[in-house]
Amino acid sequence: MNAQKPGTRTINQSAVVFTLCLTILCFVVLGCVTGNAARNRFDRENWSGMKLWYRQPAQDWTEALPVGNGRLGAMIFGGTQQERLQFNEDTLWTGRPHEYHHEGAAEYLPAVRKLLFDGQQRQADKLAAEHMMSVPLRQEKYQPFGDLLLNFPGHDEYSDYRRQLDIDTGISTVRYRAGDATFTREVFSSFPDQVIVVSLTCDKPGRLTFTAKLDSPHPGSQTLVVANRSLMMRGQLHEYMDRRSKRKKPSVLKFAARLGCQAQGGKAKAVDETLEVENADSATLVLAAATSFENFRDVSADPKQRCDDTIGALRARDYDVLRQEHVDDHRRLFRRTALELGTGDVAERPTDERIKNFAGQNDPELMELYYQFGRYLLIASSRPGSQPANLQGIWNDKIDPPWESKWTTNINTEMNYWPAEVTALSECHEPLFDLLDDVAVSGAKTAKAHYNCRGWVLHHNTDLWRGAAPINAANHGIWVTGGAWLCQDLWERYAFTGDKEFLKKRAYPLMKGAATFFVDFLVEDPKTGWLISTPSNSPENGGLVAGPTMDHQIIRDLFTNCIKASEVLGVDEDFRRKLTELRGRIAPNQIGQYGQLQEWLEDKDDPKNKHRHVSHLFGLHPGKEITRRGTPDLFAAARKSLEFRGDGGTGWSMAWKVNFQARFEDGDHAYKMLSSLLTPQRMFPNMFDAHPPFQIDGNFGGTAGIAEMLLQSHLGELHLLPALPSVWPAGYIKGLRARGGFEVDIHWKNGILTKSVIRSKLGNKCRIRSSEPVAVMFNDKPARTTKPQENVVEFETTTGQIYIISIPLH
Repeated sequence: MNAQKPGTRTINQSAVVFTLCLTILCFVVLGCVTGNAARNRFDRENWSGMKLWYRQPAQDWTEALPVGNGRLGAMIFGGTQQERLQFNEDTLWTGRPHEYHHEGAAEYLPAVRKLLFDGQQRQADKLAAEHMMSVPLRQEKYQPFGDLLLNFPGHDEYSDYRRQLDIDTGISTVRYRAGDATFTREVFSSFPDQVIVVSLTCDKPGRLTFTAKLDSPHPGSQTLVVANRSLMMRGQLHEYMDRRSKRKKPSVLKFAARLGCQAQGGKAKAVDETLEVENADSATLVLAAATSFENFRDVSADPKQRCDDTIGALRARDYDVLRQEHVDDHRRLFRRTALELGTGDVAERPTDERIKNFAGQNDPELMELYYQFGRYLLIASSRPGSQPANLQGIWNDKIDPPWESKWTTNINTEMNYWPAEVTALSECHEPLFDLLDDVAVSGAKTAKAHYNCRGWVLHHNTDLWRGAAPINAANHGIWVTGGAWLCQDLWERYAFTGDKEFLKKRAYPLMKGAATFFVDFLVEDPKTGWLISTPSNSPENGGLVAGPTMDHQIIRDLFTNCIKASEVLGVDEDFRRKLTELRGRIAPNQIGQYGQLQEWLEDKDDPKNKHRHVSHLFGLHPGKEITRRGTPDLFAAARKSLEFRGDGGTGWSMAWKVNFQARFEDGDHAYKMLSSLLTPQRMFPNMFDAHPPFQIDGNFGGTAGIAEMLLQSHLGELHLLPALPSVWPAGYIKGLRARGGFEVDIHWKNGILTKSVIRSKLGNKCRIRSSEPVAVMFNDKPARTTKPQENVVEFETTTGQIYIISIPLH
């Protein structure tokens, strides 16, 4: 008899053969009835349904439709007499290269800590506010670049109007009739060519007449004719009055935009800052934009030359080539995953009407569109070489945008990237890693100046100039775990891809630097003897404190990931031992008097507190130290805390609660939260998340939440359909990624898994958890499996091979 490890058993092979033969036969039959139908809908219908569309032009900015290539974004209004394309370039910010840290701040750290230990929060806050904050107190603002304005004489009366955004192609289209002619415009922002492209056509030859102008909201900008059919707008940001501090602040960035035109038929010329096209058959406009930004310490680039070089590279290529290159590039990312949730009654109605009536109608296709729209926005706002997606992605029309449209790192920036790995957009993660490379430099200076610590630290915001010091006010600005939380993204990239070169050269050095900061920063609590984080806060709730629960969860997560990384790489054994020792001494999660997970070191939670942040549940999601089967008491306490907080909140808060409920494996509650995001109160007509105002994080959090409801892999197993809601009785998702290097397709019917296809990218052992026992097929034969727990199977995989998971027939 072969020896067998305790706690496991080998599945009876003969039984598996019998049941799997029946299962295969079932799949053959179902393939004709349902499987092929699902594939046909996926191939022929689902992509064609990936459109936002409207019967009227946009009146407000949150009705306009977004396009983007990571760096250049535009909002298309779709007017008939005047079309407005409000555009952005992701490096146009107020300010200048600047060191934000406050030299000498660390001298006051012992006194602030003592005041907190003594229960004198108000005095601690006052001292910290006077001596430990960023210089200046606030960071800089992301800026609108300008407008491309197209005027069409005689188009005041129109019919058969349709405005749409096809998120499968990344192209926005406007079509209408004026008189007896049909006019069509297509707009996209090309990543391969780094330009915004506008195609204008008419079905009647010689009937296309319009003018085009560039406009800027920044005083002093000028537009000049630089060629017979080309305009150049140039300017520079200047000193401005900060409305909060009431002080003037300098800005230094130069900017330029160049608009080129090719017309077929008729006449085209540039006169008096205007492009004029008369009686053409069609025309193509190409817009390039750039700034003098090189990096956060260098603003010496020539934006005019950048625009000239970009436009010059396109001269030999026509619209069809530009369009096809754009579509191919976009679909290479977008079509990696597909979601089907069923057929509703209203899929052919305009998007704004569907949002308005979502709560009272059967519209699963709008949920599919919402999932894919979040992925579309990440593709459009975060590509290799660009800045990361900020609070508004890359779209902003305001000189003074909400929260400066920065990177807020106490939830919002992190949420922006939750869909990146799991929904197969790993490349879109790159700009965030670039930001971390920069912030580790400025954050090292902040760590030394503010806390006399090694390593690097980032507080709750950063900007183009990579400010890392605490801003705004001590009661929420002094929060030391922003960088530590973002380091989770570095480990997640490795966990999903297994890229050891990335781990060695990029991720681990950043993670180690962040962990080194906390090796120095953690201090012993005089009452409990635990190591705690102080001064800090539980984000935006409860003021400056010693030992907030979220900090400790994040630091443990960082230490754990660093320990694992050092083991994988076989380096830093002494450092690994140090982190292991310190991790065991950090203040643990605690259950309070109401059965809740304590938000602070002390048991002082208010069960009536409905605050939008639920920060102490980080250990549940996106962390993994609070789990249903591993820590049931803490799991129940976390659930109690969320019950107290309630289902309300801002857009991003409700999106986070979708993910919490998915981790609670409560599909119906997760869906309740998810569906509340698809209402006029939480979604603008263009499907942007309504914080309010617009913040893009809610879109990304909702998309990630849908993936989390259907697949979870954070515990070293592929949990299939962990939180499937009853309103999705049958469906299909294709192409999700899982930690360990797996690509996963899942089919279900009558609320039960019917089939899953697992593609092994790295050859790792695969563990499957499902609500029903499963069988595993490989090369049309039963795979050798073990069953370590009920409804869990494990099996070895081979790189590049495919494994079929099914429910045996009984």
